Amino acid sequence: MTKTKVSFQGEFGAFSEQAAVAYFQNKCAVIPRENFRDVFEDVAQKRSAFGVIPIENSLFGSVHQNFDLLQEFSLKIVGEVKLRIKMNLMALPGTALGDLKDVYSHPQALGQSDTFLRKLKNVKLHQFYDTAGAAKMIAEKQLITSAAIASEQAAKHYDLNILKKGIETDHRNFTRFIVLSKTAVPSSAPAKTSLIFATKHVPGSLVHCLSLFAERKINLLKIESRPFVGKPWEYLFFVDVESNQTNREFASALKKLKGMTSYLKILGSYEIGKVVQ
Repeated sequence: MTKTKVSFQGEFGAFSEQAAVAYFQNKCAVIPRENFRDVFEDVAQKRSAFGVIPIENSLFGSVHQNFDLLQEFSLKIVGEVKLRIKMNLMALPGTALGDLKDVYSHPQALGQSDTFLRKLKNVKLHQFYDTAGAAKMIAEKQLITSAAIASEQAAKHYDLNILKKGIETDHRNFTRFIVLSKTAVPSSAPAKTSLIFATKHVPGSLVHCLSLFAERKINLLKIESRPFVGKPWEYLFFVDVESNQTNREFASALKKLKGMTSYLKILGSYEIGKVVQ
């Protein structure tokens, strides 16, 4: 049976791989890619049917690069999953906590594990491009006095020993991942819709745009502003609303929004994602 190809950023064992497997229920062939742009290009050029990327973390906020790529590429958001992020300190078998001199991981993982890491004496912290990539590097180079912070799956994949589980400072640590596709996938389930727009330069323009949803009792879930590339000091607004595009009230709001904005792009309607512990 041929499995659906799904691209993600990072090495095998990355949290993005976990999100992809959770969303597709193991019915996918995951493809690791070096950076986020690679994932977008895989989907845009149909090398993969889907891509899975992180869009925001409950502690560290939004992944701004991916908001910019959503505006740049003509892809659709067709799903989401919210993954509980559990940080684990891992090293080669035989390495003890007291042997450590260096710890490697992604900057966000280091930041999310700050309270635990400050208790380690005479240990240097090193930023790495990927959590699972740090685990892979330690395994490949056989660094006996080094450790990585990564997922439990990364420890299994690279035959590392977990020295300490759950070292994240706040255990209410979740990352929301979105699923990208070349084409939209209609959903009749309770959904959210993501869109981007730029307002016209008139007083109160943003308030008037957002009031279209409030007047129709459509819940606004998120708003994020990003610079409008090529237009200095102008901004794009990324908005998530709790509605499906097939909803009559939302369609009415969208029709009026088109006349009130200088730029509008619908990223997709999709089922509100479940939390995976």
